[in-house]
Amino acid sequence: MTDVLYAWPAAAAFGRRVPKEKLYAHGSVTAAVRERFVDEVASVEWAYKLAESTVNLAGDGQMPEVQIFRVVAKGDDVSPAVLAAIDKAVLTPIVFEIARGDKETRMAASVQKTAAFHSTGWMPSDRERTPLPAAITLSALHAAIIEPLLPIAGRAAESPADLAARLKRVTQLERQVAAAERRLRNEPQLNRKLELRRALAALRAELEAQR
Repeated sequence: MTDVLYAWPAAAAFGRRVPKEKLYAHGSVTAAVRERFVDEVASVEWAYKLAESTVNLAGDGQMPEVQIFRVVAKGDDVSPAVLAAIDKAVLTPIVFEIARGDKETRMAASVQKTAAFHSTGWMPSDRERTPLPAAITLSALHAAIIEPLLPIAGRAAESPADLAARLKRVTQLERQVAAAERRLRNEPQLNRKLELRRALAALRAELEAQR
């Protein structure tokens, strides 16, 4: 993960406030998530629209546009459940900027809409912004924008679905490695320790390959 805030192109500015009620209407939002919206979200702004007409990069059927939403938190943060509800209410991919007051901002996004969210750390809102990565298609631009958020690097010609699956497997393997290390530390029998070491080595090797 790399902490970065992008300098979104002025030509892509959209600047439209989105009523929370509209997000409720377009998504299957539970009562519990509605309560989180009320408690956590001060405002939602559709800040930028990255499209062929605004950034001169061709989209495709799966990714005709990429939206940049700015979510201002009432308190310390906005939960992933709220971001997921907004994400599901909009058909095209969203990159979020979550603002904590006017002092700190973090960026968050998912690889695809059914995947987990990944985030930068909190950064000063007035930090120098980074130019958008170079890309030749909108899909490539989206992949390059979110790559700094991810714990693993994307691979050449890897689809969003394949990357999301690999991210999920890495998370599973990290949990399995941690559990195997605990079992090894607590195992008193030598022969069982040898078996656990072999199993742990196999898990670590697969984890390294997935990364």
